Parts: sequence; structure tokens; C-alpha cells
Amino acid sequence: MAEPFVLPPLPYASDALAPVISANTIGFHYGKHHKTYVDNLNKLVPGTEFEGKTLEQIVNATAGKADKAGVFNNAAQVWNHTFYWNCLKAGGGGAPRGDLAAKIDAAFGGFDNFKKEFANAAVTQFGSGWAWLVADAGALKLVKNVSMYFGRTFR
Repeated sequence: MAEPFVLPPLPYASDALAPVISANTIGFHYGKHHKTYVDNLNKLVPGTEFEGKTLEQIVNATAGKADKAGVFNNAAQVWNHTFYWNCLKAGGGGAPRGDLAAKIDAAFGGFDNFKKEFANAAVTQFGSGWAWLVADAGALKLVKNVSMYFGRTFR
């Protein structure tokens, strides 16, 4: 049997993002939700064609396949949560600078408008989904369903 997937450690203390994200919220989402996705994936993969595959390989192979929805959902959520935790840092945030700022200005008419549109995309996502800022063919856009983007290259 291949090595099981593991819950990666947080890249900061659970209280490092307070007051924006409380230690209680991080503990709940990391220690309960993220861990549950890892545990479920480790129950679903052994003995299947996905054993020994990377998280990205599993997500790509199962995206859009109704008969593989359980594997996809858990693998994608492990990936999403790991990516999310690593996008945050204590004292982070604020307006971007340089090329990213210029692209946000071009796509959304400024950072304040981007924040409003991003927040709207996030709160109108059905269920426990995610909103994403992606670069698609060099242009920035907001998406709610990142599964359709796995397997594509963004630059």
C-alpha cells in the first residue's frame, strides 16, 4: 500500500492570523474539516487506480466524473485547504503592487472593486465552495468552481 496522505502542518501558529481569523476558526477548519478530508481520502484510495498517485493526479483524473465524485471531492478539498493555509501569513494582506496590481486594475477597475467582486463570488458560492482569482490566457478573472481548471496551465 502507498503511503497515506497526511495533514500538513500549518505554516504558522493557530492564533497567528487573529483577529482576522481566530485560533478557534482555524482549529475548526484545519483540525476538523481539513483533517476529515485527508482521513476520507485515505479510506477511498487504497486498492484503487489512485493508490500511489499525487493529490494533483487524483484531482485531474476524477474531475467531472460522477462515479468518482467522492474521491474528487475529498482530494480537491485536501488540495484547496493546503493551498489556502499556505496563501496566508501573519501581518499579510493589503493591496498588491507591481504587475499583479496592474492586472487587477485592468480586469476589475481597481483593487477596491476587485475586493467587492471577490467577496460577492465567495458569498454566492453554493455550499462550502471556494472563490478563486485565476490567470487564464494572461487575463485575471474570478471563478467559483476551480475543478474545471485542473489540468490547465495558468500563467
